[in-house]
Amino acid sequence: MTFLYTRTNTWSSAPQPNEETIKYWKHISQKKNWRIVQLPNGFLQTEYKSIDSDDWIDVTRRETIAGAEQAIDASIEHYSKKLEFTKGPKVIKTFE
Repeated sequence: MTFLYTRTNTWSSAPQPNEETIKYWKHISQKKNWRIVQLPNGFLQTEYKSIDSDDWIDVTRRETIAGAEQAIDASIEHYSKKLEFTKGPKVIKTFE
């Protein structure tokens, strides 16, 4: 007979992001820190501006502007959700 033992983690036991990570997430979740550039091969590259310098960090390559902008919007949404959870767990439903 096989037994399955599970372990659950509470919010406090999960690895918590440090201030540097939260600063990065805030920076990358603002659309003003993104741009789209065209490469010599015709593809479009999405980039975000570095926090520490004027350098641009490449992220994705897409064939169309719509695809590149969708990739940026998806990244912004992803990091915005991460920031939301730094405030603690989200209560979905309570029972009385």
